[in-house]
Amino acid sequence: MMKAPLPAGTTLLADIGGTNARFALLADGKLSTIAHTVVSDHGTFSEALAAYLGDKAKAGTIQHAILAASGPVQNGRCALTNNPWVIDAEKLREAYGFSSVRLINDFEAVALALPHLRPGSLLQLGGRERVAGAPLAAIGPGTGLGMAALIPHASGQIVLSGEGGHSTMAGASLREDAVIAHLRQRFGHVSSERLLSGAGLENLHDALASLEGLTTPKRRAADITRAAIDGTCPVSAAALEMFCAMLGSVAGNFALAIGARGGVFIGGGILRHMPGCLAASPFRMRFEAKGRLRRFLEPIPAYLILDDDVAFTGLRALMEVEGLG
Repeated sequence: MMKAPLPAGTTLLADIGGTNARFALLADGKLSTIAHTVVSDHGTFSEALAAYLGDKAKAGTIQHAILAASGPVQNGRCALTNNPWVIDAEKLREAYGFSSVRLINDFEAVALALPHLRPGSLLQLGGRERVAGAPLAAIGPGTGLGMAALIPHASGQIVLSGEGGHSTMAGASLREDAVIAHLRQRFGHVSSERLLSGAGLENLHDALASLEGLTTPKRRAADITRAAIDGTCPVSAAALEMFCAMLGSVAGNFALAIGARGGVFIGGGILRHMPGCLAASPFRMRFEAKGRLRRFLEPIPAYLILDDDVAFTGLRALMEVEGLG
């Protein structure tokens, strides 16, 4: 039971991914402790939200809601890509009496956070200085592969969010070509996300084992990374190395596509906990391996985002832009 009512103007913030959902309340400029829940523990988003809010959900108690969700948002509605939840802004507004509900893509929130990240929450992965006023790119392998861009301009900024993770993956070697061809037999279309995500790392591991004619135990993504770092499984090590290399290629493509001289930022939940592994991987070499455009990419800094809750920084920034803070 609540001991005191929430302050007027309290805002619900949420970051809803394919595996985990995070909730917090912002009041008087202070963010509550961020609550984490596993998506599979709840049948619907409404159930998860109700479990978090409890008696805080009384009509009128919370004025605004700003939600970031891992899927395409259309007309205030998002059917999440990698779990069965559906979030509808208008239905939430009616159910809880919110004055406003804002629903955005989760990597739009990450992109909004980029200008506000402190140096201590970033690990630079090559390149030199960021160019002020140039576009910034956010890309992140997690349950899926998120991508978004922040474009500064004279009167503010524009965020471009899309579904670039589902664009077709291209190999950069005969071995990668063979992996993609192997996976094409299973999936038909092999997107970047089929390789650069938690499930993608598992796909890489299984494909490499099959191509080598090896029988290996079925491994989850966390097991693959652990075995690769521990040096106990050569197939896992090869899968993680290819994962980082392919991520470098895709990130370099993204940087070229939007002219991201303001920096490329790697988010998502997979690489955050193994920064040394990414730094020692072929990621940067492949990021720059674009033939005649190598010189364009060489000075562009790439960063690994070390902040677990970066989306909340972006949601707070959006609040300020929309005059809700």
